Amino acid sequence: MLEYAYLIPLYPLLAFVLIIFFTRWKERLSSAIAILLVLLAFVHSVFVLVAMLGRHGAPVELSTPFIDHLIIKLELGMWIDALTAVMLLVVTIVSSCVQIYSLGYMHNDPRWSRYFAYLSLFTFSMLGLVIANNFFMIFIFWELVGLTSYLLIGFWFEKKTASDAGKKAFITTRIGDLGFIVGILILTFYVGTLNYQEIFEKVTSGTLSGGILAAAGIFIFCGAIGKSAQFPLHVWLPDAMEGPTPVSALIHAATMVAAGVYLVARAMTLFAGSATASMVVAVIGLITSFLAASIALTQNDIKRILAYSTVSQLGYMIMALGLYGVDYAHGHHSAGYVAGTFHLMTHAFFKALLFLGAGSVIHAVHTNDINDMGGLSRKMKTTTITFFIASLSIAGIFPLSGFWSKDEIVASTAGHPVFMVVTLLIAFMTAFYMFRLCFLTFTGEPRDKERFEHAHESPKSMTGPLTVLAFLSVFAGWVGLPWLHRGFSSFVYHDQVHHAGPHYILMIISTMVAVSGIGLAYTIYYKKVISADALARRFKVLYKLSFNKWYFDEIYDAIIIRPILGSTRVLWWFDANVVDGLVNLIGWLTVKWADLKMWFDRYIIDGTVNGLGYLCMAGSWMVKFIQSGSVQFYTLVVIGGAIGAVLYRVTEVGFYFYLIGLIIVALLSLLVKMTRPDRVGTEPNIEG
Repeated sequence: MLEYAYLIPLYPLLAFVLIIFFTRWKERLSSAIAILLVLLAFVHSVFVLVAMLGRHGAPVELSTPFIDHLIIKLELGMWIDALTAVMLLVVTIVSSCVQIYSLGYMHNDPRWSRYFAYLSLFTFSMLGLVIANNFFMIFIFWELVGLTSYLLIGFWFEKKTASDAGKKAFITTRIGDLGFIVGILILTFYVGTLNYQEIFEKVTSGTLSGGILAAAGIFIFCGAIGKSAQFPLHVWLPDAMEGPTPVSALIHAATMVAAGVYLVARAMTLFAGSATASMVVAVIGLITSFLAASIALTQNDIKRILAYSTVSQLGYMIMALGLYGVDYAHGHHSAGYVAGTFHLMTHAFFKALLFLGAGSVIHAVHTNDINDMGGLSRKMKTTTITFFIASLSIAGIFPLSGFWSKDEIVASTAGHPVFMVVTLLIAFMTAFYMFRLCFLTFTGEPRDKERFEHAHESPKSMTGPLTVLAFLSVFAGWVGLPWLHRGFSSFVYHDQVHHAGPHYILMIISTMVAVSGIGLAYTIYYKKVISADALARRFKVLYKLSFNKWYFDEIYDAIIIRPILGSTRVLWWFDANVVDGLVNLIGWLTVKWADLKMWFDRYIIDGTVNGLGYLCMAGSWMVKFIQSGSVQFYTLVVIGGAIGAVLYRVTEVGFYFYLIGLIIVALLSLLVKMTRPDRVGTEPNIEG
């Protein structure tokens, strides 16, 4: 079964091809094909997971040469280990739930078939990325994930906000991808191959120097910064909420943003070999998590709150992976490797549930603003219960899934006091903003009576996936229980990394922190003992900083976007007025010079030639009348010439009068000849 794992990405690819080329006019058939084939991918993933359990996580690699050159070797292949098997299962479960949920959410959309085709292509991209065995293949699927995210975020492209969000996501992630490809080129130059295992062997053997290894690791991490929306490239993810809500669930839970964390985990050997690169990863993750959590505290758009929550949780995962690399490079053991990927798995389920639950709410009240909601628990029982389950899970409440993975992350900060304190602070903020969202949305009195009156529970095609994901949000994390043969890490990591035992004091502390956050939200937004408006006024600066998202968009607009636009305007003016002006001036001068040459040629050169020709023609025309063949005329000319010569000798004045008279006579004679054409040129009558 494992040798056929490469078929798993091909199922959704087949769905995409069938829909685009054959069934796009038959909407229901298109959705049925997409759902059926992603379910087949899920079933195949289950078999792969079972097979890996039988092998106790021992990996399998299949590959075929693609380019085999003297300086580089590229191949097409797959690497199936326990982590791959888990990620295949996570991606196919979430994708299946999202596509089934979309039957109800997108039922009136005019581009139904295109939507399911894009979802299928998106799923194919992520599955291909997961099974790749080398950086060459992962970069191909990495870029395909970026393309499909652009298509789905801007799916409703007739809305300017949606098309702008798609462009923002595409361009921002391209910045990170530039660093990613630089890291790949560094590895290519110094190792000569992009195969994971061959590179990792070079790293562990010490072939790569510390500086080269750090540079390669940091540049590869740039790709994760873009895809997983880490500081400072985190600004695209909240705007990605302009896409359909099921797309948001897929992007935020199991596909695009998960790709960055998966990349860091897959390339962990690189980071474990460089404490510098690992510390960069850990610090960026911590900063991202804190910033995003602080922004989520004051947002009012239900999807944006969840978007910043995603950014914060991704920062959690990245931080844990970075701390593992730092500790490993210094010869210490850490739970960070287990914690980061374990939380990646559990987060996929409860975050997908939160987004789909938000979609159910939006579907019912037709607004994203939680200030226009309230009291929805009376009309949306299933949505309310499942949403609260996901919120408890992400807050880290025992015994839900999020509790076990968050415990691992907190444990990974042992030995790093600053990281531990900030991590617990983030946990407090997470619990607070999630239950602020819950209480304002589902409890209390409705703040918009008209919307509340029209609210209703979503159809079963939407509530069914909510129930499945709620079950996983409760129980998926139980694989990390210590008594399950050392839990998650014993299988996924094949005993290759250290797994921290249960740290009960940290469990109690993190649980108390989460309960405190929930309690504060309960006091302010449910019991209303403390006024939220009064707190906002008292901490006005902090509130405005959080509400305006730390002004990152404004800062980027001021120092990057506006200068770039200004420089392009200057360059456009220079091009239009200087470059084009010079070109146009040269063209104008060339045309005028050509006109002058044409005039000179036509009137001077041609005029001179034609004038001489006309003179010759006129002279010949006159001469032909003189050469008439008449003996009498010739005699007259001779006599006249003789008389003229005599007169010239006698008196010049008489000669001139004679000459003038002769010319007059000649002209009169010519005139007579011209008026009697019947006599001109007639043959003499020699017979008479």
